[in-house]
Amino acid sequence: MTQVHTDLVTPPALEPGTLRIVALGGLGEIGRNMATFEIDGEILIVDCGVLFPEESQPGVDLILPDFNYLEDRWDKIVGVVLTHGHEDHIGGVPYLLRNRQDIPLFGTKLTLAFVQSKLQEHRMNATLNVVKEGQTLTIGNFTLEFVAVNHSIPDAMAVAIKTAGGTVLHTGDFKMDQLPLDRRITDLNTFGRLGDEGVDLFMVDSTNAEVPGFVPSERDIIPVLDRVFSRAPGRIVVASFASHVHRIQQVIDLAVAHGRQVAFIGRSMVRNMNTAKELGYLTIPNGVLVSNDDIEQLPSSRVVLVSTGSQGEPMAALSRMANRDHKISINSEDTVVLASSLIPGNENSVNRVINGLMRLGASVVHKGNALVHVSGHAAAGELLYAYNIVKPKNVMPVHGEARHLVANARLAVSTGISAERVLITEDGHVVDVRDGVARVVGAVPCGYVYVDGASVGDISEASLKDRRILGEEGFISCVVAVDIVESKVVAGPEIHARGFAEDDSIFDPLLPLVSQGLELALRDGVSDIHQLQQLVRRIVGKWVADAHRRKPMIVPVVVEA
Repeated sequence: MTQVHTDLVTPPALEPGTLRIVALGGLGEIGRNMATFEIDGEILIVDCGVLFPEESQPGVDLILPDFNYLEDRWDKIVGVVLTHGHEDHIGGVPYLLRNRQDIPLFGTKLTLAFVQSKLQEHRMNATLNVVKEGQTLTIGNFTLEFVAVNHSIPDAMAVAIKTAGGTVLHTGDFKMDQLPLDRRITDLNTFGRLGDEGVDLFMVDSTNAEVPGFVPSERDIIPVLDRVFSRAPGRIVVASFASHVHRIQQVIDLAVAHGRQVAFIGRSMVRNMNTAKELGYLTIPNGVLVSNDDIEQLPSSRVVLVSTGSQGEPMAALSRMANRDHKISINSEDTVVLASSLIPGNENSVNRVINGLMRLGASVVHKGNALVHVSGHAAAGELLYAYNIVKPKNVMPVHGEARHLVANARLAVSTGISAERVLITEDGHVVDVRDGVARVVGAVPCGYVYVDGASVGDISEASLKDRRILGEEGFISCVVAVDIVESKVVAGPEIHARGFAEDDSIFDPLLPLVSQGLELALRDGVSDIHQLQQLVRRIVGKWVADAHRRKPMIVPVVVEA
C-alpha cells in the first residue's frame, strides 16, 4: 500500500542541497493549485489558482491557497511558473502579488494574456515572461525545461524543475489526445528523455485516475454537436468555461457550417475570447461574430449564443436566463448545450439550472444525455503510459480529491514503482527530495483563505456557520436613541454584526455618518421613527456596499429618548 501520512509535526530546518516541496492547494480538492519548491534559500512557485465555493460557503466569492507559509519570506521567491490559463491555476495570482508585486511570472503567451486581463481588473502590473515549449531557462537555483502537453486549453505545459537536490517533472493538467484540434500533442518524447536522464519525483495530474482507459478525442464530440445544430429549430445557447478555446472554436466552426452567427454572453467569456482571437488562438471568419445588441435583429434560427454559467454559478449568464433574470428570455424553441464537465460540488447548482431551463420549455443537452464534453485530464490508461515512459524514482499524485490521489498512487505502484516511493499527501505536507529519495518530513498549517468582496482572509469558518443560519450576506443591527425635540442623537449609534466580520470595530468610520444623517433629518423636521429607521438602513447599506461590496441584512433600531 502507498504511504498515507497523518499526525505530522513541524518539519525540520531545510538542509543545504535538499529540495523542499510544499503544496499550498490542490491536494484533496479540484482547485486552488499551488506548490512551492525551495532549495538553498530560494523559492519557486508553480501555479496559483482559486477554488470556487460550494453551497455550504455562502457569500464567498473565491477560495485561495494559504499564503501564510510564505510569510516573512516573500523576498526569497524567484518566480512563479504558470502551467496554463485555467482559473484553478492562475486565478490567485493577483492576490499573491499583493504581498510582493515584482515577483516575475513565467508562462506561455495565452496564459500570460489571461493573467494580464486579471491584473488589469485589479489595477496591478507585473513582470511577465513569455516562455515556449522546448525552452530551457535558469531562474536562481532552478533550471526549468518547459514541455508541451495537450489539455482543454491551448498552450498548456508541463515543467521539469532541475535542482541540486534532484529533478522534478510536474505534468500540470494534461491528457494524451492524439488528434487535438490544434495538432499540439503531449510531448512524450521529452517525457521519455527526461525519464532516461532521471526524474527523482514525478508530480502527476490525478483528476481522472479513477476513469479506465483513455479519454476520447476532442474531435469525437463534433458529430454530436453537429446533430444538435441540425435539429435545433431556434436559438442555440452553448454554455462552456470561459477559457475553453478549443470547445468554442468547434462551436464557431459549426455555426459557420449551419449558417448561424455567434454572440458571446458574459463578461469573462467576452474578455477571454477577444484575447484568444487577438493572439490567433481562435479563428472567427468575418461577419460571424455579432454584438449582444444585434441578437434581437436576427432570426432565432440563425443565432448561437456562447455563454458563461456551465457550472451553475448564480450570477453567470445561463443561471440568470434560467431564473428569468436576464435580458435574453429562454423559450420552447431554444436548445441549450452544457458543453463542460461538472466540477465536484456543483452538481446541485447545475441541476437547478437544467430544471429551470426545462421549465421554460428549452431542450437541454448535457454530458448526462449526449457526448458534448470530453475531459482535459488523462485517464488511467494514459497515466500508465506516462509512468512507463518516465520511470520515476518517486511519485507524488497531485490535482485531485483524496480518492483521485489514491487511485493515481495505485496506478503508479501497478507499473512497478515501490509503494514506499509513492507519496499520498495533503495540502501543507512537506516533502524533501535528496539523493533520489522523496520523504514526507512534516507539515505546515494550511487552511482555506476566503475572498469575500474586497475582503481577503477575514472570514473564518465560524463566520460561514453564522451565514448558513442567517443568510448569504450576514446580519448587521444598528441601535440609536434620538431626542426629537432637541433634534440630536443622545445615545449610540451602536452597531453589532453576525456573519460579517470578527470585530465590530471595522464599523467605527460608519458611526459618525449615521449620527450626522439622523441629526440632519431631525433638523429638517423628520420625526417619524419608521422614516428615521429607513434612513439608517440606507446609510449603513451604502457604506457597507462602498467599503466592502457586500449586501448584508440590516436591522435598524431607532428609539425616542
